[in-house]
Amino acid sequence: MSGATPAGSPRLLAGLDDVPDRVDLVVAGLGITGAGVALDAATRGLRVLAVDAHDLAFGTSRWSSKLVHGGLRYLAQGQVRVAHESAVERGLLMTTIAPHLTRPLPLMVPLTPAVPGRAAKVTWAGLRAGDGLRMSARTSRRLLPRPRRVSATEARWLAPSLRRTGLRGGLVAWDGQLEDDARLVVAVARTAAAYGARVRTRVRVVEATGEGVLLRDERTGAERAVLARAVVNATGVWAGGLAEEVRLRPSRGTHLVLRESALPGLQVELTVPVPGERSRYVFVVPQPDGRHYVGLTDEPVDGPVPDVPVPTEAEVSFLLDALSAALETPLSRDDVAGAYAGLRPLLDVADGETGTTADLSRRHAVVTGADGLVTVVGGKLTTYRRMAQDAVDAAVAAGGLAAGPCRTARLPLLGAAARDELALVAAPPRLVRRYGIEAPAVLADARAVTGLDDAALLAPVAAGVPTTLAKLVWGVTHEGAVDVDDLLDRRTRVGLVATDRAAALPAAERALALTAAVAAG
Repeated sequence: MSGATPAGSPRLLAGLDDVPDRVDLVVAGLGITGAGVALDAATRGLRVLAVDAHDLAFGTSRWSSKLVHGGLRYLAQGQVRVAHESAVERGLLMTTIAPHLTRPLPLMVPLTPAVPGRAAKVTWAGLRAGDGLRMSARTSRRLLPRPRRVSATEARWLAPSLRRTGLRGGLVAWDGQLEDDARLVVAVARTAAAYGARVRTRVRVVEATGEGVLLRDERTGAERAVLARAVVNATGVWAGGLAEEVRLRPSRGTHLVLRESALPGLQVELTVPVPGERSRYVFVVPQPDGRHYVGLTDEPVDGPVPDVPVPTEAEVSFLLDALSAALETPLSRDDVAGAYAGLRPLLDVADGETGTTADLSRRHAVVTGADGLVTVVGGKLTTYRRMAQDAVDAAVAAGGLAAGPCRTARLPLLGAAARDELALVAAPPRLVRRYGIEAPAVLADARAVTGLDDAALLAPVAAGVPTTLAKLVWGVTHEGAVDVDDLLDRRTRVGLVATDRAAALPAAERALALTAAVAAG
């Protein structure tokens, strides 16, 4: 397998310039689901326009745990169908769709006094069931090995910060990890553009029916009506603004960002059960860029949905306390380098049902309104491709469109290649992890734009900030970034730590100035 997408390198644009008056399908929203819908529809031969009022991955899609889950949590909740679907889609992402953006991740449940013998047996049974999901999804054991028990000594080697007292060992299993959730969205959107979809940011859908949309350019205020055979509403937690019949109960999931020094030597996702909860855990995920992500809360959100949700201090304290219970030295507020929160677009429970948002199903739903507008809601990042397939199927039916079959289960994204091929790419490993076989093109593009040599282009933009000028330039020239927010908060994830963002700001401004000068000249 190699990056089998059309020739050329698509460039994403902002605004209403060159937007046609009539298309087969309009997609509202360019999070992972909307980008997936655009790709699915374009590869079926449809004329597609996909828009977002802000930017790629502006909403929920950039606030995830950076994991591709195999469905173990959903299996514990009795959601067998969702669990199996997750395992299947995880396998597709890791083997075909985006091997360059994913990797196997060992996770460990430490057997502390908080996990008595009976609970350990139940957890072990759950991990074995998760391995059964892997087998049912036909994902190779070479990619995701079987779960195993480890001694207390090995548990401490895998996670040196674990508390020694009472530690009996650990239970280790394997799941999938994303290099970056926002990068996945960008890759899907660019691949959609490579197949002919028109992808536009800073374009808001003001009104929508199944027969067309009214669009507004958020930069100029200009408006334009576009006729369509079908329209898909993929705006996530904001879906009710276009489809009143859709009922959601958003929940807020908060994560912390720690420096690697807060938990040195961590080699696994450390998964700690929350006391008193049957299937809730707090976890810490080590990232290759010197950060750790700690999650996850599940709090109901009432009132208007904010563009950018904010973690509460109560959630920060909950995550620190729950994780610290398993550590030799408890974490403090000073260990938190950053924090972020995302809103899950969960389907509301039926009338008469009760429960917390943690109890709501992660199943997705596709709803076709009386006016023909197709809305896709629910689900999660791992299953975006299947959500998109179901949404396009519904749109094709609603609009009476002539379209080919879904192709995305066997379609590599731009940059994708087999893992042995990725290992041979002549570029720095960190570039390959983020751009795959396009990594050499990232460097070549930056050289052409800036006139600088590779050493200058690959140097960290600031002390302790591994992002480089080459990445920032590519974000503008090929990934549709139009300002420093796009570059620092979504094309790279520097913005997750405020001090890193401030340090990288001059480099982002320089990248924008250099690319503007080339465009003008």
